[in-house]
Amino acid sequence: MSKAHIIGLGKSGIAAARLLKKNGWEVELSDRNTSDSLEQQKQQLTQEGIIVKLDYSFEPETSLDLVVVSPGVPWDIPPLQRCREMGIETIGEMELAWRYLQSSSWVGITGTNGKTTTTALTAAIFQAAGFSAPACGNIGYAACELALQETPPDWVIAELSSYQIESSNTLSPEIGVWTTFTPDHLSRHHTLDSYFNIKASLLKRSQKQILNGNDQYLGENTANFWDNPYWTNVQGKNGLRGDVAKGIYIEDGWVVAFGERVVAVESLKMLGNHNQQNLLMAVGVAKLAGIENEAIAEAVKNFPGVPHRLEYVCSWNEVDFINDSKATNYDAAAVGLKAVPKPVLLIAGGQAKEGNDNDWFRYIKEKVVCVLLIGDASNVFAKRLQQINYKNYEIVQNMERAVIRGAALAKKYDAKVVLLSPACASFDQYRNFEERGDDFRKLCLALNRNKR
Repeated sequence: MSKAHIIGLGKSGIAAARLLKKNGWEVELSDRNTSDSLEQQKQQLTQEGIIVKLDYSFEPETSLDLVVVSPGVPWDIPPLQRCREMGIETIGEMELAWRYLQSSSWVGITGTNGKTTTTALTAAIFQAAGFSAPACGNIGYAACELALQETPPDWVIAELSSYQIESSNTLSPEIGVWTTFTPDHLSRHHTLDSYFNIKASLLKRSQKQILNGNDQYLGENTANFWDNPYWTNVQGKNGLRGDVAKGIYIEDGWVVAFGERVVAVESLKMLGNHNQQNLLMAVGVAKLAGIENEAIAEAVKNFPGVPHRLEYVCSWNEVDFINDSKATNYDAAAVGLKAVPKPVLLIAGGQAKEGNDNDWFRYIKEKVVCVLLIGDASNVFAKRLQQINYKNYEIVQNMERAVIRGAALAKKYDAKVVLLSPACASFDQYRNFEERGDDFRKLCLALNRNKR
């Protein structure tokens, strides 16, 4: 019997373990952490015949045939390097799912920002057209959960981070989408070229490529990568890159794909020029899959948006509270600021990342009446604000104080919006950006309850 070890007791690790067990493998699963919830999961998995090791740092053994890595585990840690030296096959959970879902067609969506909305909207369109087409990967299901289902989906709509791509060397979607590219995750990938090449590898393995023509970096750095890909452009067909007949663009308020009017732009309820870019890419995927315009229009009209990405939470004293917790880097936070009406009261901070913050701070000077700083980055951001001669900020440390103070100051400054758009990772105070956004939402809704 072949033996596999899965690193990471999260959703993807558990799904990978169950998939291999179902297919006759001897399976062990490990995690460096331990907790009551992990102990409960261990008991359940042990009953299923899966060995679980908690508080365990993985070391390779000669008895292993396969090691499967969860997305949060760095690809170049010494134990994984030793696996490769020993000839033990080492792959990611997404690659494992790909091997068991060859009968399904795949859409692979990657990019620094925009991929979650594009993935969710694409899945909604396919489902409106009657396909079994779940979103998976960074959102929705773990991909291996789909492979465990009795009937495989018609289409797999996969949001793929650089972490998942680098550990999936044969995953080859029918349609690959690249939403944006800006510096991110450099602490993991070390150089911008490395990060770029990981993203590019997915598109190179895809049968068809759709690229955001409004992203300057993609336009300037991918010209020689593919023969005649599909480009989008929110500014009309005159600015299209490549073959106009293969373009997806906006003209007279309509999305036009391959020369055909498909859906009115105003059907999409989400704020911002960047969401029009996401709309173009989702429509392009749908048309390549042969989906009718009626199904596309219906899905776009009913699409509610994505939690934690410019998500409207509530209004309090005629001020809108907006949850943009998914803005975990400077570029995403700049997009968030650009999308909302001014004057804005901004809540920012968390665990700072490397990157170019110039655009973000420029939008702060243009649109923000006060900045409330939380988390580890508070002092660093305060110094940057001083450098640009922006004086109206407060260090409030945590989310509860930020929401209470934000509500008070919004009235003082006549702000239209209180925006949580942190420009930071969440790990200093939360497990993930979702937990951070949920906390913001809960605190904002409590304002309305207290008002009554």
